[in-house]
Amino acid sequence: MKLLVIESAGKVDTIKKYLGSGWEVFATGGHIIDLPEKSLGVDIKNNFEPKYEIKPDKEKTINRLKSLAKKADEIYIATDPDREGEAIGWHVATVLGLDKTKLDRVEFNSITKEVVQSEIQKPRALDENMFDAQQARRVLDRLVGYKISPILCKKITSRLSAGRVQSVALKLVVDREREIQNFVSEEYWTLIAKLEKPNEMPEFKASLTTITNKKIKLHNKDMMDRVINHISGGEWKVTSVKKTVAKSHAPAPFTTSTMQQDAINKLGMSLKQVTSCAQELYEGVTIGDEGKVALVTYIRTDSVRVSDEARINAKKYITEKFGPEYYPSKPNFYKSKGDNVQDAHEAIRPAHFEKTPDSVKQYLSPANYKLYKLIYERFFASQMVEATYNQVVAEIECNDCQFKVTGKTPKFAGYTAIYQDFKKQDEEDSNQAKLPELQKDDKLKLLELLPEQKFTKPLPRYTESTLIKAMEENGIGRPATYTPTITILSTRKYVEKDGKALKPTKLGFEVTDLLQKYFASIINVDFTANMEDGLDKIATQKQDWHILITNFYDKFLPKLKVASGDNSVFVEKEPPVVSDVKCDKCGAMMIIRDGRYGKFLACPNYPKCKNIKNLQENNKVVAKCPKCGKNVFERKSKKGKLFYVCEDSENCKFISWDIPLDEKCPKCDCYLTKHETKNNIIKKCSNESCDYIEVINKNNKNNNQNNSISKSENNFTSDNQNLKEQSINSQNSDSDFDEKIFMKKEYEDFYFDILYNNSNDEGIDE
Repeated sequence: MKLLVIESAGKVDTIKKYLGSGWEVFATGGHIIDLPEKSLGVDIKNNFEPKYEIKPDKEKTINRLKSLAKKADEIYIATDPDREGEAIGWHVATVLGLDKTKLDRVEFNSITKEVVQSEIQKPRALDENMFDAQQARRVLDRLVGYKISPILCKKITSRLSAGRVQSVALKLVVDREREIQNFVSEEYWTLIAKLEKPNEMPEFKASLTTITNKKIKLHNKDMMDRVINHISGGEWKVTSVKKTVAKSHAPAPFTTSTMQQDAINKLGMSLKQVTSCAQELYEGVTIGDEGKVALVTYIRTDSVRVSDEARINAKKYITEKFGPEYYPSKPNFYKSKGDNVQDAHEAIRPAHFEKTPDSVKQYLSPANYKLYKLIYERFFASQMVEATYNQVVAEIECNDCQFKVTGKTPKFAGYTAIYQDFKKQDEEDSNQAKLPELQKDDKLKLLELLPEQKFTKPLPRYTESTLIKAMEENGIGRPATYTPTITILSTRKYVEKDGKALKPTKLGFEVTDLLQKYFASIINVDFTANMEDGLDKIATQKQDWHILITNFYDKFLPKLKVASGDNSVFVEKEPPVVSDVKCDKCGAMMIIRDGRYGKFLACPNYPKCKNIKNLQENNKVVAKCPKCGKNVFERKSKKGKLFYVCEDSENCKFISWDIPLDEKCPKCDCYLTKHETKNNIIKKCSNESCDYIEVINKNNKNNNQNNSISKSENNFTSDNQNLKEQSINSQNSDSDFDEKIFMKKEYEDFYFDILYNNSNDEGIDE
């Protein structure tokens, strides 16, 4: 038996089908070894060596992997073809004790039968340089996140995080918002003349461009009125007509960034939707009797390169479907933007050209179909000839005022026969003017003057689409990081959506300002982009990753010391509210803290005193405790289900799914409890050994003859039966909802987050 180890479980069936019998395919589900979750995990004094450990949720995975490896005659590693995939493959080889110089590493840039069967015959050794680049990235992000985040928590509020990439993305959003806030709008006026050529259609509009052939800005209505008066009664004449053939070159095939931007703009999808749909199309979808079939190539790429084989097949498809005139005399080649493009993979394209969007539509979700159609059409458009247009530019004059109109009509569709570039409405309108046949010296008739007051506008807020574009253009992050980076800004409540726009919150401003006060040289576009270049050099030029981290840390440490020791009030962290409740263990006045599930009371002398209590304002008083007579509060479990607990959780262990009543059971004299369903009110005995139940129909409230039955009689509703099954013993102090245990765990987590900020490590898989 041969064993192939991959990352995603979604690709197992597809790859196994292509490899055939004698193969076992096993998915790790991502990283199996990583830095520890609750400590730094980097030995700063020992050349920044990472302290790896098996991820707690991957122990069973590793055991299953080892079991399969013992039975395998040959083992191959085909984790994703990027830095993160190389690291996962390296760790797989480590836990299995494999020789890392052995030729057992395979790369699949697309999950097709041809690629899988071809690439499995061309294994290589694991790439230590790529692994080192991933290690450097991981260590760098851990140092930035784990060292800076506690400072944010100390100076602003708890549960905050910083990151080498996410904080720079946030700075872009904040800087843009400040530009908008500080922008001073200026008034200006435009003038459009609605004209016609006598006895010829259509009417058309021309815009004022110059006066006496000089550009002039009309700042107010008075200036506009003077221009209109000057034109009034004048003769309108065509002064020049230029006819040209305009060309529009086909766009490059999709990279991760351009795919995300186009899908957001054209399809109205969210960033998370695009990412999810693209992953499904790459891993494979079930196509009738064929089973799982991958429809697109690898979706995390910054390259616009296309393989020779794909280009040849595209030519065949284009010439057969559209005609030979739609294919260029020389194939289209594209250059990737930016200096730090990895170019490890092809551009995103269809994996099977014969599987047109319409032929697989019935097997795809609506969102997957729309995205597949977009990818399919964009790729073939990229291989087609340019579109051409007949363009007419006419200049018109009246009393030394010059006007201009541009008309553009399609001549040859070219790539637009299958794909339309995304344009805003005003861009579409400005290029679609239809004109009569105009000649120099033609006399025109003025139909109407259309003056319009306008005001200059600042650059718009970033959207998910434009922020991705900005990150790509500035070299911030990598294709796989765009989605998680932008997502975490919302998760941390640093930004919020205003329609489609991303608007920084008050917290987002505070975090950015604090980071710029202490770490401006690190949390900026240039540093982040240069660091990406450095990581690439480790992967491609065999540079020592320890040197890159050492150089960074030598500059980082002094700033860290200043920030940690600076007690000046920068962002005043609101002090905790002191309650009127005295700690019954040490006598201090307890303070109100925010926990994961709401507010609670905590002793201010933590960690010496770890006493905690429920906060009464969070609880609805529903009854008196049948055990001690104090208030019973309504609470919610983690899953949102209501339960009821005594306010004195320190001494009284009362807890119940049902509301306790100040009524006695007619059979055993224990207290009754109440529960309501849609149609009934059910009263029952709290004593599980007693079978008394009373059902009151809500629709017959005036009917005094309620039904008293016993629990042994099974003639009550299914709701009642479920209720009976869910009942808990109110005497059981080991209940899942023991408030003391629950609150204690929450309080410990709260303080852990303050001290170590468990979730601040950027840790984004590329």
